[in-house]
Amino acid sequence: MTVSLRTPPKAELTAPALLPKEPVGDAIARALADIGVTVAFGVISIHNMPILDAIARHGRIRFVPARGEAGAMNMADAYARVSRTLGVVITSTGTAAGNAAGSQVEALTAGSPVLHITTQVDREFMDRDRAAIHDVPHQPDMLRAISKTYLRASEPMAAIDTLLAAAAEALSAPSGPVTFEIPIDVQRALIPARAAATPAAVARRVPDSAQLDVLARLILDAKRPMLWLGGGARGAADAATELVNRGIGAVTSTNGRAVVPEGHPRSLGAFNMTRDAQGIYARADLMIVAGSRLRGNETQNNRMALPPLAQIDADPAQAGRNYPVNLFVDGDARLALEGLLQRLPQALDTDPKFLAEIGAARGKSEAVLRASLGPYAELADLMSRRVSNGAHPWVRDVTISNSTFGNRYVRIAAPHLGVHALGGGIGQGIAMAIGAAHAGVPAKTIALLGDGGAQLMIGELATAVETRAEIVFVLMNDNGYGVIRNIQDAQYGSRQVYSDILTPDFSLVCRSIGLAHERIADMNHFAAAFDRALAAPGPHVIEIDMIRIGPFAQSFAGPPAGAAGSA
Repeated sequence: MTVSLRTPPKAELTAPALLPKEPVGDAIARALADIGVTVAFGVISIHNMPILDAIARHGRIRFVPARGEAGAMNMADAYARVSRTLGVVITSTGTAAGNAAGSQVEALTAGSPVLHITTQVDREFMDRDRAAIHDVPHQPDMLRAISKTYLRASEPMAAIDTLLAAAAEALSAPSGPVTFEIPIDVQRALIPARAAATPAAVARRVPDSAQLDVLARLILDAKRPMLWLGGGARGAADAATELVNRGIGAVTSTNGRAVVPEGHPRSLGAFNMTRDAQGIYARADLMIVAGSRLRGNETQNNRMALPPLAQIDADPAQAGRNYPVNLFVDGDARLALEGLLQRLPQALDTDPKFLAEIGAARGKSEAVLRASLGPYAELADLMSRRVSNGAHPWVRDVTISNSTFGNRYVRIAAPHLGVHALGGGIGQGIAMAIGAAHAGVPAKTIALLGDGGAQLMIGELATAVETRAEIVFVLMNDNGYGVIRNIQDAQYGSRQVYSDILTPDFSLVCRSIGLAHERIADMNHFAAAFDRALAAPGPHVIEIDMIRIGPFAQSFAGPPAGAAGSA
């Protein structure tokens, strides 16, 4: 009997067993690029090499090699905020994933859509505490604790669909960091090549129509209504501004700045806790809180008196959590505010005198703050003009200068251009500035740092140089933890212990890595130096010698004892 061999029809070649195969690491690199990822951050290691080698070979994604996983996570976080897209960070297993944990807590606090791709040891040893290299006990438990969602790809064939689901989950409201964990042997495994990946659906919480009807009626019945806009309303700027134009006052959290344009005559901006702001709240008869948790450090630990509240949030677990509310609308802030516009007239019958008082209250609050800055008032003025007029990303580390003027006085041009450590952790500004600088905004990133915090991630300055990041670092140097000293003066009988830390010579640090540096000992020289740095290519450090220049006119010692922080 003779057996005839023939070439099967083309249709039969599509069977999975006959498709060309590729390593899962290549499939991940391809899928990330297919769904629009153009930049990723991380640190290369033995357990993520299949993915990073593929990213380098394919050439579709720019990989920014951080000096540490904590910095890489901060970079991806800031990138996500400024680009308004998915931030991607790639770490390794064990201690490497742990290094990123603190920074991922910041992304979780801020609700940043970050995809954390991390790794595991071979499945043969995984979760068995057998002391394989880079294996650590309880890694999944740690990752669950710092993630919106944790997903693991235990089988090669499931890896890409799990990856796509993780990306969609990070972007879906309420957004946040999602961890995708993949063992090293899964990364190496061969799977059939597949067609170009398409993004999984991003879920949006659609508010209930009947609830919006009720909220619209509350607004129509009010004479002095206000909006409190938080970070969850960053995508609702057009609708929020139109509501304010129709006759509603506004105030923002520090994370919701510029949802209504900074300086709008009916907005308090982020001057949300001043004496004059509280006078406005006392007269308001309705406040709609959109996308904000009414954080303790902006409400005197939730003891500040507020008007009757209605709340809009994409996380139903936030309903009335910090203040009792008369109405809760479960839904996306933009969809909810757009729904209100459809239900409200072009001009609301609200109290014009009250609306005029809002701008005046903000002006008084700004004047009080400016007077407290002493020799640094003109620095704050100049930076405000440059940042807002040039639409620069404005990144701030936790430092006295940020707690005083950086978080509220220096105006930003759009909500996505403001980045700060919402959780109050110091030392994240350098890395966040690098992430912001790679987010595709044409204007140069401006970062406000302190010398104490800068030492936590000083190595990432080399990343800024290596990647030619367009950043001006303004480094306020008072040779130690200035705010701690002030708190010790105010509350601990001036016993200044552990706050006078050894501070490096930043000019030598910068010289060693080829980073442009200028030191300012006279504030009259700052404006010219700042403009030179903005015009020059690449990163630049301007160090403000606060010891030579002198202190602020009013010492900032944080909040009163027992109250919330003010980072």
